[in-house]
Amino acid sequence: MDFSQFDASNVLITGGLGFIGSNLAERLIALGANVTLVDSLIPEYGGNLFNIDSFAERARVNISDVRDEHSMRYLVQGQDYLFNLAGQTSHMDSMKDPYVDLDINCRSQLSILEACRKYNSDIQVVFASTRQIYGKPDYLPVDEKHMLRPVDVNGINKMAGEWYHILYNNVYGVRACALRLTNTYGPRMRVKDARQTFLGIWIRLILEGKAFEVWGGEQLRDYSYVDDTVDALLRLALASEANGKVFNIGGDRVVSLKETAELMVAANGDGNYSIKEFPADRKRIDIGDYYSNDSQLRQALGWKPAIELPEGFKRTLDFYRENLAAYL
Repeated sequence: MDFSQFDASNVLITGGLGFIGSNLAERLIALGANVTLVDSLIPEYGGNLFNIDSFAERARVNISDVRDEHSMRYLVQGQDYLFNLAGQTSHMDSMKDPYVDLDINCRSQLSILEACRKYNSDIQVVFASTRQIYGKPDYLPVDEKHMLRPVDVNGINKMAGEWYHILYNNVYGVRACALRLTNTYGPRMRVKDARQTFLGIWIRLILEGKAFEVWGGEQLRDYSYVDDTVDALLRLALASEANGKVFNIGGDRVVSLKETAELMVAANGDGNYSIKEFPADRKRIDIGDYYSNDSQLRQALGWKPAIELPEGFKRTLDFYRENLAAYL
C-alpha cells in the first residue's frame, strides 16, 4: 500500500503518548505527516513523555483529557486523520471502578465523535478496539462474526465505544472503522505492572533477574508486535472500503502461555518462571483460549505480520535493557 498519502497530512492521535500511539506517531512523522498527540498523562493509563523522546521536537503535544469536550472541539479542526487510541485498558481496574471506565471508554468516545460531527465531518477515524469484547470464544480462531459477549466492564464499554464509531459512520457520515487488537507488545509498552498486558510485567521481572508467574499455562494466545499493529492502523486509515467495518488482527503464530514464557526466556538468554493457578479474581474474567482469524484484514488490505514472535521479544527486551528505568 502507498503510504505517501500521509505526507504533509494533519494527523491527530489520542492516547498519543502511550504505547501504540507513540510508535504510530514515530512512523507517521517518518512518512512526512504533521502529528498532534493528545494525552492526559494520567499515571495509570500508560502515557509517558519518554516514549517520544527521540522525536519530540517533530511532534505537537497537547496535554489534555479526551473527556474535555472543549479541547476536542478545538483539536479535531483541520485534521485529516484521527487515530483514536485513548482508553482505559485495565480489566481489573474496570471491575473495581466501573464508573471511571464508563466515562473514559464510552462518554469520551461520544465527545470525540460529536466534535468530529460538528467541527470536522470529513475526518477519517480509526478506532482501537479490542478482542476482549468477544469474551470466552465459542470457536477458534475467532472471526468478526463471532458473538460479542464481554466478560468484564472494560469489554462492555470498549464494545460500546467501537459501535459508537460504526454508528457515526453509518448515520452521520463520519468515516470510521475499528481494529480489534489482540495482545500487542513491543518497545514503549507499559512494564511496571500488568495494567496494559501481562507481557509487560514478565519483561520487567525477567530483566530484573526475578522469576515471573505464568497463570494456568495451557491457554492459547496470539500476539501482535507493535510495528505490525501500526502497519494495520495505517492501512485502515487509507482504505475507504474499511469504513463502517471492524477488523481483527492476529499474530504470526498461536502459542500457549507456557510456550510464550519459554520463548521470552530464550530471547533473553536467561530467566525463570513458575506455573501458578489463576488468582480467584482473575479467573472469573479469564476468557480461556483465544486467537484471531484475521483473514479479512489480510485479504482486504494486504496486511500480514512481518515480525515473528522470537524476533519481537528480542527487540522488546533489547529496548528495555537500555531504557527500563524510564518506565518504572
